[in-house]
Amino acid sequence: MGRKYASLIEDWQKRAHFSEEVKWVSETIQEDAQRCLDLNEKIKALKAKIKEVAKDSKMAKILLSIPGFGTICSPELAGEIGTIERFSKEGSLALYLGMASLDNSSGKYQGSKQPKHVNTRAKAAMMVALDRHRKYVPESQRYYEKKRSEGKKHNQAIRALGRHLSRIIYKMLTEEREYEMRPEKGNTKSKIRPRSLIKTQIRKPKISAKGKNNNIYQQSA
Repeated sequence: MGRKYASLIEDWQKRAHFSEEVKWVSETIQEDAQRCLDLNEKIKALKAKIKEVAKDSKMAKILLSIPGFGTICSPELAGEIGTIERFSKEGSLALYLGMASLDNSSGKYQGSKQPKHVNTRAKAAMMVALDRHRKYVPESQRYYEKKRSEGKKHNQAIRALGRHLSRIIYKMLTEEREYEMRPEKGNTKSKIRPRSLIKTQIRKPKISAKGKNNNIYQQSA
């Protein structure tokens, strides 16, 4: 449910009231409400089971290291991808996830079309994970905003981001490496979200031969 639709419901609830016929259908309403509550409990149990199963999946663990990829989307993607050996290159994975389009240019016409052989479940999980991912990674958020400024719709901008991230995912899975998120240049105080892996390298300052003869250097050494 989007923010726009949620606000419409909230406005409606302020002036909504039950009609006189509610006494005729009150039992049905209560039964439907109980079914919804029971369904929520089943969903919670299923999520907990998925989380436990994902602990034994190496691919799910790798995908979980990506900021924004949660405990539901990551195992679902891992299950739909199966093995990365199925894909000869990163472009094949991007097509399978629905993050890439096929060239449909002919003559003077320049365009593209959506591929038919797309795993719809993997695409749905990828779209949800990407929308969360951009909120965790400033660079991804900037790329999303750039595409929006170019006139792209929300889903189009998310898929464009997904095309780039598909390359990273393919590299991570083929090399069995977790996601690495490094601080941006010139921004040492940037906030890093949980589940992001940061690897920093401390380098010793370079000292020229002239500097080695300096008294200060000799005293500190």
